[in-house]
Amino acid sequence: MKKYLFFGLVLLLSCSAEKEAAKQAVDIHSVVANPMNLNYRFQFDEPGWREAADPVCEYFKGKYYLFASKSGGYWNSPDLKSWEFIPSTKIETIENYAPTILVLGDTLYFMASWEPVKIYKTANPDSDGNWELIDSKFHFNAEGSQDPAFYRDDDGKVYMYWGCSNVHPIYGVEVDPANGFATTGDAVALIEHHSDRYGWESFGENNEESKDGWNEGPCMIKHNGKYFLQYAAPGTQFRVYADGAYAGDSPLGPFTYLESNPFSFKAGGFAGGAGHGHTFLDKYGNYWHVATIKISQRHMFERRLGLFPLYFTKDGNPATQTVWTDYPFVIPDGKADFSADDRSTGWNLLSFRKTATASSELQNFPVANALNEEIENRWSAATGNPEEWFCVDLKASMTVRALQINFADQDFTIRAPHEPFAYRYVVESSGNGVDWETLVDKSLNTVDAVHDLVVLDNPVKARYLKITNKRELPGKFALYGFRVFGEGNGKQPAKVTNVRVARNPQNPRRYALTWDKQDNATGYIVRTGINREQLLNAVMVYDNHYEGGLFNRDSRYYFSVEAFNENGVTRAGEVFEGN
Repeated sequence: MKKYLFFGLVLLLSCSAEKEAAKQAVDIHSVVANPMNLNYRFQFDEPGWREAADPVCEYFKGKYYLFASKSGGYWNSPDLKSWEFIPSTKIETIENYAPTILVLGDTLYFMASWEPVKIYKTANPDSDGNWELIDSKFHFNAEGSQDPAFYRDDDGKVYMYWGCSNVHPIYGVEVDPANGFATTGDAVALIEHHSDRYGWESFGENNEESKDGWNEGPCMIKHNGKYFLQYAAPGTQFRVYADGAYAGDSPLGPFTYLESNPFSFKAGGFAGGAGHGHTFLDKYGNYWHVATIKISQRHMFERRLGLFPLYFTKDGNPATQTVWTDYPFVIPDGKADFSADDRSTGWNLLSFRKTATASSELQNFPVANALNEEIENRWSAATGNPEEWFCVDLKASMTVRALQINFADQDFTIRAPHEPFAYRYVVESSGNGVDWETLVDKSLNTVDAVHDLVVLDNPVKARYLKITNKRELPGKFALYGFRVFGEGNGKQPAKVTNVRVARNPQNPRRYALTWDKQDNATGYIVRTGINREQLLNAVMVYDNHYEGGLFNRDSRYYFSVEAFNENGVTRAGEVFEGN
C-alpha cells in the first residue's frame, strides 16, 4: 500500500511540476487580453465616451492592418500584440461606420458605409498621405448602404456584400476592380431574417424579445472549397451580439444556414459581445476573428474590440474560442491548433468580489463595481486629482502574474478630435497593508491604453494591490475593472453535480439550466452545442443557473457545466442532453 501511495505522490508532484513549468514557460511578451488594449478615441458629442467597433483586419506586406468605425485612423501591428495608431485625414470617409478593406496584389483598398461611395487605395498604408481616391463606379443597387464587405475569390473575381437592417436582407454582388468596382450584375438577396427559428437573431438583452434583431456586418471567407457568408445579430447594444454564418458552393450562393450558429458568441465574463466581426488569416495560417465588444453605458455605441482564435471543426464549420479571452491568453508564433488549444495562460482571476477600499467614492459608483467582472459598471473617485487611489485585498498572499487595468474616463471633458490621452499611475503591492513595494511604475507613461494589460516580468507574492493616480485628469479617476491574475493557494472546486436542463415549451429557442452550487466556486462555464462531441459555444456565469435564448427552434442541444475559482478549472464530468 505504501508503495502505491509513494508512486501516487510522485505522479501528483510530477503533474504539479509540469503545470507550474507550463505557466513559467509562457512568453510574457506574447500575452494579450480582451478588450484589445488600443487608444480608443473619444467621440465628438456629449458625454465623454470612447468607441471603436465593426472591425476589419488583414495581413498585408508583413503587417496586420486594423480598421474600425469612428476611430479617426487605423492601426498596424507586426505580431497582433502591439499596435501603432495611424491618424488619417486623407481618407474622407474614415469617420463612417463599418469599414472594409481589400488586398489586391500590392495594393490595399478601403471603403466604408453610405453613399456617395468613396474608395481609396494605397501601396503603403504606413503613411496616411499615401492614400489615393479612385474613380469609383460602385453604387449600392439594393436596399441599404451600410456595412460593406469586400471579398476576393481564388480566381481573382471580387465581390461586395452589405446589409444593416431589421427588415432587409444581406446582399451580394460581383464587382469589377478594373472598372472602379462597378457591379457586373444585379444584387442578390442572400440572408433573410429568421428570428422565429434562430433565437440568437432575436432582439433583446438575452434574445428575449419576439421581434427580429438587426442582421448586419457581413464578411465572406472560403475554407476547403466552401464559402462562408458571416453576419451579425441581434444588435450591438447587447451582450448577446454574435456572428453566425451560412455556407455555399459559390460566392453568391445559394447558402444554407449552419445549425451550429452562432460561431462567435460571448455573452458572459468581464467583457461581453463578439458580433460584427471579420475573419482573417495570420502569417502562420491561423484564423482569427476580430469583433465588437459592448459597453453601451454612456452611449449605445460605447464599444471596444476583441480578438478571438477561430478554427474549423471536423464538420468543416467555423467556431471561435471566446470564453477565456478576457483573461490573459497567448498569441502563437507559429501554426497552432485552436480547436484543441484555447491559448489560455492558465492564470486565474484572484480579484473577483474581494474587499476594496479607495481614497474616495463618487455617489452611485462604489468600489465593489471594479471587482464584480462587469465592464458595464465602474468605480469612480470623487475627483481626478493626483493621489486618488484604489486598493484590493485578496484575503491571502497569492502569486500575482498579471494585472488588467480598465480605465473608465468618468466625466472626462475630452472630445474628438484630440491628442492621445495617457493615464499615469503606480501600482504597489503589500503583504500586510502597511509596507508597500512598487510593482508597476507608469508615472511618466505616454501611451494611450485604457485596457492596460500589465504582465509582470516575474510573479510576486502579494495580498494587497493598490493603484494610485499620478496626474491631473480632465475628469475623475475611475475603473471599469481592476483585475488581478495568477494562482491562489487553495483547491479547485469539485465537479458540478445535479445538472437540470429544461427547454421552454412556449418558446423552444430558450433553455434554462440549474445545478448544485459549489461552495468554493467563483463561477461556472456552461458549454452547449448540437453535437455531444462538439460543445462549441460557452457562457461564463457566476451563479448556479443559466437561461439563454440563442438556440435554434428545431435543433437538439447538449450541455456541460464546469466550475472554476482562483485555483483553477474543474472540467465537466458529464454531457447532458436537452429535452
